[in-house]
Amino acid sequence: MTLPTRRSFLAGSAAGWLLLSQGPHASPNERARHAVIGCGGQGRAHGHAFANQPHCAVVAVCDVDPARRAEALKDLPSPESVAQHEDYRRIIEDPSIDTVSIATPDHWHTPIALAALQAGKHVYVEKPCCHTLREGALLVEAARQSKGCVQHGTQSRGGQGIRDAIQFLREGRLGRVRMAKAINHQYRAPIGRAPDESPPPGVNYDLWLGPAPQRPFSRNRWHYNWHWHWDYGTGDLGNDGIHQVDVARWGLGVEWPRVVTASGGQLFYNDDHETPDTQVVTFEYSDCFLMYEMRLWTNYPLEGHDNGVIFYGDKGILEIGRHGCEVTWIGQEKKKIGGGADLGEHVRNFLECARTGDTERLYAPIHEGYLSAALCHLGNIATRVAARLEYDPLTQTFKNHPGADRLVSKAYRQGYELPL
Repeated sequence: MTLPTRRSFLAGSAAGWLLLSQGPHASPNERARHAVIGCGGQGRAHGHAFANQPHCAVVAVCDVDPARRAEALKDLPSPESVAQHEDYRRIIEDPSIDTVSIATPDHWHTPIALAALQAGKHVYVEKPCCHTLREGALLVEAARQSKGCVQHGTQSRGGQGIRDAIQFLREGRLGRVRMAKAINHQYRAPIGRAPDESPPPGVNYDLWLGPAPQRPFSRNRWHYNWHWHWDYGTGDLGNDGIHQVDVARWGLGVEWPRVVTASGGQLFYNDDHETPDTQVVTFEYSDCFLMYEMRLWTNYPLEGHDNGVIFYGDKGILEIGRHGCEVTWIGQEKKKIGGGADLGEHVRNFLECARTGDTERLYAPIHEGYLSAALCHLGNIATRVAARLEYDPLTQTFKNHPGADRLVSKAYRQGYELPL
């Protein structure tokens, strides 16, 4: 497989879809031609969300599994007019496609996003945007060079109620906030143990593996269960916890932590999982802490949430969860102040920014998405090496633990290398 070279990539330009910004003579009926790459649950949600936008038409879907492509078509209007592709390169090569969304396994996010930017397309990439810290840095730089719009799939930022709650914090209405807790408490059933076997008929398993190491097919490394293996996923910290980490970091107004400490492991699973079912990470900043708590064996809310964020201030607490945003000032009753995440609005914002070429108005621009993804990677690395870590994003190395540097990047299977 040919991926873009660094020279050709940096010479590329994502002019992309600017159909309605060419002047008053542009037809208001012109729409962005969009393709969805990856047709699992989130990919089908993408298809629905993009198809429901008035200035967008979903014209192609892509997945290595023909059964998933067929499922994705059921959610779309006029499915007979939607092209189906096994190989994402057919979409990248199609000059008529203006925007793409990437909802593949994590290990494919950055390679496909880089190729799409080189081809002049605007990109909506699911979280986490990268599979390693180095990939994320490359993607941020690529987006900057191309001037293409790259929206990260942390759709909490698309919720007006959540944006209002963040402004509430900015105005100091909770007093000084010294800590935020990102909570990921939910029940994820064990996956058991599955033997290696032949891939399902019609599946291009080699392309699914892509840059990952060659190994036999297993249903426990396949649909959705790939999240729990380091070669393809990032555990639930990068899968679901990233939403809470992103909101916590956004509310605190912080970027790179000074120190990361973590512990985690499997207290519940005894199966093919590689990633933790229990994890606690603390990100230390100069004047506040961000804590992440994960328990995948609790099917009951803790502190009133399954997944949510709590900000602790001098004057009370602010909670942002699945059911919206609530404030409790000291000595007063809890009060709802806003709603929650909004995928449709997140998509609308991406398409509008692509239409106008205005990267500054993206709700979740890739540099912000990378920072939140980076915290998840740092938390996982600290868990895996069982050490207190200090990371330097400029050198992409750990100041105090050279052994952890091996997890900053990774090897790529021959034929699927990233550009150097």
